[in-house]
Amino acid sequence: MTISTLAWVTCREARGLDEDEDLALAALARRGVTVDVVDWDDPDVEWSTYDRVALRSAWDYAERLPQFVEWLTRVDATTDLINPLPAVLWSLDKQYLRALDDAGVPITPTDFVSPGRAPVFPPGKFIVKPAVGAGSRGASSYGPTQHDAAAVHVHRLHEAGQTVLVQPFVASVASDGELPLVFLSGKFSHAASKRVTVPEAGEIGELFAAETNAAHTATAEQIGVARAAMDVVTQRFGPLPYGRVDLMRADDGTSQVLEIELVEPSLFLPYADDGAADRLATALTG
Repeated sequence: MTISTLAWVTCREARGLDEDEDLALAALARRGVTVDVVDWDDPDVEWSTYDRVALRSAWDYAERLPQFVEWLTRVDATTDLINPLPAVLWSLDKQYLRALDDAGVPITPTDFVSPGRAPVFPPGKFIVKPAVGAGSRGASSYGPTQHDAAAVHVHRLHEAGQTVLVQPFVASVASDGELPLVFLSGKFSHAASKRVTVPEAGEIGELFAAETNAAHTATAEQIGVARAAMDVVTQRFGPLPYGRVDLMRADDGTSQVLEIELVEPSLFLPYADDGAADRLATALTG
C-alpha cells in the first residue's frame, strides 16, 4: 500500500509541545507524504480520506477514555490506524505489566490495587498512580509518614473507577532518571534519558509533568531488557511501527521495565541520531 496522505493525531492542548513533530513531518515531506496535524476530537475531520492515521500526541485521552476508545474504534473501521487498535487498547491500561511479569520480563515491583481493595504501602518512599494515565497526571510520591494522604489518593482514584499502581520509589530515578528506549518497525532505534519530577503528596495540573531530557547510549543489558518487553508485544500483535519501553535502574544495578508506551509516546527524536526521523517516517509509511 502506498501512503500519500497521513493524519498526525494530536489534541488541542498539545499543539506546539511535541518535540518530535517538526523533525518527523520534515522526514515525511521528503517522502512526498501529505500530512495534516489534526485533533483527535475534531468533529469536522473526515478520517476515511487519509491513507493512514497515526496517533502521536493525543495526550488528553486518559481523562476522556470512553470517548477516546469510541473514536479509536470508529477510525479503525474506516482507515489504517497506527499503532493498530488491538495494541493500543491493550496498552491503555498499565495492568499489562502483569503480562510482562508472567513472561519473565523484569518490571518495577508493582501492587495492583483494584477498586474495593485497601492498599498496603511499602516501607520508605513510594509512588501512587492510576493504571490509565498519561504525562504522570494522577501520580504522586509519598513518604513513610504520609500513608493517610496516600490512602485518600487511592480512594479518589478508585472512585473514578481506576485500578491503582503502588510502586516503591527507586533511588536511581533521582540520579539517572527514566531511560526510554525507542523501537521503530520492530527494531531498536535509539534511547534517551528523561527526568520527571513527580509531586510529593500532590498532583500535576498541567498536560504533562515537566521533563529534562537528554541523549543516552543504551547498554547491551538495557537493550536486552527492553527487547524482551517488546517481544511480548510482538508475540501478541506482530511488529509495530513504533513503541517505547521505559526502564529504570534497580538498586542492584539491573534494569526494570517501568512501562511500555504504544498509544502516543514521545519518541525523543531531537536526542537521537540524524537518521531517527527518517526511520520513523519509514515506519509510518511502510
